[in-house]
Formats: sequence, C-alpha cells, structure tokens
Amino acid sequence: MGIAEFIDLLLLGLLIVCALGVAMLRDLVAAVIMFSIYSFILCLLWAIRGAPDVAMTEAAVGAGITAVLFLTTIAVVGRREKK
Repeated sequence: MGIAEFIDLLLLGLLIVCALGVAMLRDLVAAVIMFSIYSFILCLLWAIRGAPDVAMTEAAVGAGITAVLFLTTIAVVGRREKK
C-alpha cells in the first residue's frame, strides 16, 4: 500500500468519525462545527482526486454557506437539543 492509499484511508476514516460525531452530539453548535470539519475533509478528498472545482464548491457551500445558515437557525431556535 502506497502513501496515496494510506492518505485516502485516513481521510475516509476521519469522515466516518465526523459523521458519527455529528449524529451523536447534543450541542447543535458543536454539531455544526463537526459538520464543517466533515466538509473540509471531503474537500481534501476531492482535491486529491483531481477535481478542484468540486473541492472549491464543497468548501464554499458545504463548510461556508451551510454553516452560516445552520448557525443563524440555531440562534433563533436555541443551542441545546431537548431531551
């Protein structure tokens, strides 16, 4: 296994950890931050795969605009999930 495959597997493992983190977190701001990290890791994967246009779109929409919209919504509805 070469270094490229190792990096791919490492990033895919981090994606799984981030996805589970988003699903398990009760603090919504922390979940948004974890989702942004997920999006940046996915952006790295797209860039490594040779799709810089998709990577830039993922970074702008996935981590940028979506995070701002989620944080604005959380400011209106509250930070903690009800039990």
